[in-house]
Amino acid sequence: MTTRILIVDDQDEIRAGIKAMLRLDPDLVVVGDLSDGLQVVPFLRDHPLDLVLMDIRMPGIDGVEATRRIRKEHPPEMLRVIVLTTFDQDDIVLAALRAGANGFLSKTVSPAELVAGITEVVGGGGALSAAATAALIGHMTDSPPPVIDRELLRRFDALTPRERDVVVLVASGLGNDEIAARMSVSPFTVKTHAVRAMTKVGARDRAQLVSFTFRAGLYP
Repeated sequence: MTTRILIVDDQDEIRAGIKAMLRLDPDLVVVGDLSDGLQVVPFLRDHPLDLVLMDIRMPGIDGVEATRRIRKEHPPEMLRVIVLTTFDQDDIVLAALRAGANGFLSKTVSPAELVAGITEVVGGGGALSAAATAALIGHMTDSPPPVIDRELLRRFDALTPRERDVVVLVASGLGNDEIAARMSVSPFTVKTHAVRAMTKVGARDRAQLVSFTFRAGLYP
């Protein structure tokens, strides 16, 4: 299926570079590119889309505010947003995720990683770069919840021992390949366990799964 994409970045060369990377996959179609966050919502009203690739630092309004405005008219299940940035501070990661972003990738990702991240997010999952995951985990460990969320903890009781092991490793910042090597299973098996765990605990993506894990007191 074709994925219709909007690129939002204030630098012409960045937008051109992203377009070049997306040409690797004929199913990814760039419908438009904008240089200002203020233009995003009006553009979406006239152009049906599946995904927005959003920069953070832009004139007018930043990517976090633009994402927040998108979510007032377009729910996450109807329109996906991936934040692309060179900044991986935990406050930016958290702000983007809380505004309604489905993923957070660094602009330094390879073309294959970008395409894989888009495929993951459009398929209903979430995508976090290693640096963004580390920032999120850093924030969680620096600011642990004052009390354990018992309701969340009860949700984790539904996980199998294998699923629970995968969840804890995800929360430690490891990717599927790293978890697979540690557990002596395939990356596909790891992904399957993670997806099942997300379904059981009600997490919409890996970022929320990490958050739930820490709030339930299941520290790596």
